[in-house]
Amino acid sequence: MIRLRPLPLLAALLLADSAAAVAQGGDPIGLQALRNLDPTLTGSGIIVAQPEAIYSGTDGYEVNPATVGQAAGKIIYTDTNGATGSGFPNNIGQESGHAGSVGENLYGDLNTSDPEGVAPGVAQIDNYEADYFYYTLISGSQPIAARIVNQSFVFGGATLAQQVQANQTYDNYAATFNTLFISGVGNGGAVQSPASSYNGIAVAAYDSGSNSSTGPTYDGRSKPDITAPATATSYSTPFVSGAAVLLLQAALRGDAGPGTASDAADSRLLKALLLNGAVKPAGWTHTATAPLDPTYGSGILNVYNSYLNLRAGEFASATATSGSLAAIDTGPTLPGQGWDLASITTAFNGGSYTSQSAHYLFDLTTSGSQQFTLTSTLTWWRQAGQAAINNLDLYLFNATTGTQIALSDSPVDNVQQLYVPGLTPGRYDLVVLKNGGTPLSGGGTVVSPSETYALAFNFAPIPEPSTFLLLSAALPLLTLLRKPAR
Repeated sequence: MIRLRPLPLLAALLLADSAAAVAQGGDPIGLQALRNLDPTLTGSGIIVAQPEAIYSGTDGYEVNPATVGQAAGKIIYTDTNGATGSGFPNNIGQESGHAGSVGENLYGDLNTSDPEGVAPGVAQIDNYEADYFYYTLISGSQPIAARIVNQSFVFGGATLAQQVQANQTYDNYAATFNTLFISGVGNGGAVQSPASSYNGIAVAAYDSGSNSSTGPTYDGRSKPDITAPATATSYSTPFVSGAAVLLLQAALRGDAGPGTASDAADSRLLKALLLNGAVKPAGWTHTATAPLDPTYGSGILNVYNSYLNLRAGEFASATATSGSLAAIDTGPTLPGQGWDLASITTAFNGGSYTSQSAHYLFDLTTSGSQQFTLTSTLTWWRQAGQAAINNLDLYLFNATTGTQIALSDSPVDNVQQLYVPGLTPGRYDLVVLKNGGTPLSGGGTVVSPSETYALAFNFAPIPEPSTFLLLSAALPLLTLLRKPAR
């Protein structure tokens, strides 16, 4: 059995790294901006799971309701034998300071000592002992009530074979139940399981004093997926989980438009939106075959950006083409921000599959010298029971000239990302490509003819120089007038 351990081995020494991190540096994850835009986005109606590892026999796994400012009956405890209870204290477990600090950042309600967490209005908190959660529920493929799962623990001392197996188990569960697992990468060294699974979100810590694990994974994939501010990944992870809760609430209530709730609430899309809204820090870099930075992933969490991307709405591709990859300039054009959840299918012909591409057209023609920065993220699942993934790529073309501008074509990742600053006015073709080839059973790389993907895109206008100067001059005043973060 692999031993599950809380990410900080001496959790008691790190309890000060709690929800107060959100208040540092103004609004580092965009939470106050989102609160100002829509104060009803608090996680209302959403159930969240928080499995917690026991570090030693004298430690516990339970969140103290008083620590997080939540009613005792809102937290459901499940111990290592599957016994449940909702009162605190109780006879099925002991308090964990680590669990309390994680909970503060995720759903902590406003109290006298700390600001509130990201999603203080969640409907229920399912607080599991982590060994039972993994070995009985996840490994046993038993449904749970929560769609968002925060995992601030690692498989301590796991061998490579054990990590591979754990990742497969999590990916099978995520693809079967549409569950989003959000896990800390570890506090140093290589990215550890369960954060190294394909279908989850791996979270690093962004802080000058942090010692966060870095990628790539043991098999060369890009992890972490995203970072958030904290000195340890146990406490950066719940910020991302809380952001996912807010997006799920917004999706289910139809913020992206009528008829979008089912697509908008898909875990693949929630992941794409979170990664697409992240802010690139200084030193961020990636390549065509390594879509995310090995330290920062897609960048620093910004839930405000991700929400705006969700609210912009769902837009279908203009057309699909088979065979050779080439830009098109025909069909309806789309707004500069939005998303899509769609399926792409390769046709079987003559013993192999033919590549298929979906085209998203944009007309960014302007009368001035306005420039744009494109951020676009493509995600899909490692399907249940599959060791490999279908190979999807993401391209940007100048639609008028057919010139390729950028691509993300990692052959091993199930996420691709484009980040292209300085785009001039014109017409653009954003292309999702599903590569063809022989079936996997025949030694090829096509796992299945059809694949469902989530695509988020944002062509953000870059301010004109004169406008930028005016905005820069106003920044000190805006800083003075800004409402303090709670």
